[in-house]
Amino acid sequence: MARSRLSLIAINLVVFVALAEAAAVGVYFFQHGTFFYTAERAVPAALPETGRGELSADVLHPYFGPIHRPGVRPETNNIGFGSKQAFPFTRTSDRQFLVGIFGGSVARAFCDRGTPRLIAVLQRDQALAGREIVPLCFSHEGYKQPQQLIVLAYFLSLGQQFDLVINIDGFNEVALGSRNDEQGRDISMPSPIHINPLLNLIDQATLTPARVQALARISAYKERLNRLADRMRRNRIAAVHVALDRYYVFTMNRYQAETAAYDALPSNPPVSSILLLTPPVRKRDTPGVAYEDIASGWMSASLLMHDVLAARSVAYLHVLQPNQYFTRRTFSAAEARVALNNSTPFKRAVEDGYPVLERAVSTLSGKEQFLDGTAAFDREAAAVYEDDCCHYTDRGYEILAELIAERVVEGAAFRRTNGK
Repeated sequence: MARSRLSLIAINLVVFVALAEAAAVGVYFFQHGTFFYTAERAVPAALPETGRGELSADVLHPYFGPIHRPGVRPETNNIGFGSKQAFPFTRTSDRQFLVGIFGGSVARAFCDRGTPRLIAVLQRDQALAGREIVPLCFSHEGYKQPQQLIVLAYFLSLGQQFDLVINIDGFNEVALGSRNDEQGRDISMPSPIHINPLLNLIDQATLTPARVQALARISAYKERLNRLADRMRRNRIAAVHVALDRYYVFTMNRYQAETAAYDALPSNPPVSSILLLTPPVRKRDTPGVAYEDIASGWMSASLLMHDVLAARSVAYLHVLQPNQYFTRRTFSAAEARVALNNSTPFKRAVEDGYPVLERAVSTLSGKEQFLDGTAAFDREAAAVYEDDCCHYTDRGYEILAELIAERVVEGAAFRRTNGK
């Protein structure tokens, strides 16, 4: 009797494992369009600074603000950008078509996850058939105007060449510019989420007990993310991968929430800090004025990028990135659980700020090549958002890449650049 029960339990267990594995293979195929066992799986990169016992992988660049420490990751180049090429990159062949990609973390991820589709669509155009399209990533997490403008001007001064520049922005300007305003800094200053931790490390007098405790929790989440990434890298079972992937996303959301909470904590005011963050250049005590000024600065910086590139016969495309808090998209229950969060401060900033950016679109459209991407995902059935902030799934980046490539090949500036 006991042996029969054990046999029945074993059979049920085998059936359960087989069904779970088959279901996981189906889920993976639905999400990625490839078979789990033969796919080249994209595993989240480890956070190397945690393994080295460092509190931050970022350093302060004297012109750009926060940037990665050069070499901190295999894909981090000599300046600190996530690029395979050292900057400035020198053209090695007339066949090369150099595409600079500027913006924040969405643009940074686009460099890795969107450029393969961008290249494929661009090369369908007769002007680029047979050309080697080289994407150059000048994007960084948290960057917002005028950082893109400053980065562009700096590398042009070093002799960097471009055939096309794509600037993907809008979200950071409203989400992070408004945070600067709330913290008594000018809206033009770099992201407080990224610069505050570095300021605390440089000027430890600005640390408070609450911030010290929050830093400890952030470090614990980063260590957990590293352990999960390592297990995902070694795993060969579909069911385990799906479970680890969901837990990684859950942990990443907790990490990002803790980071946002850390940013909201007040610092002790620095008495004699060596880092100057510009206070508001004018009063913005009327509701909505901050977003009007953010939109104005966003437009001005982009038009300056256009002008300096046009003087060099370089095509420029400005893209207002899609966001889940300003959309007509219908979310599935599963995607909504991942993508929508009523408690995130980004939601209010986008709801209040994106309409102001939209009112500026007509001005930009008449003076530069512009793509309003806010409706890019409205008709897509598959999940396109992978967190409750702003970042996309592989499918989301593919859709955005297709729209960008289509706009590029139809643009008059692009034709002039190629002598067409």
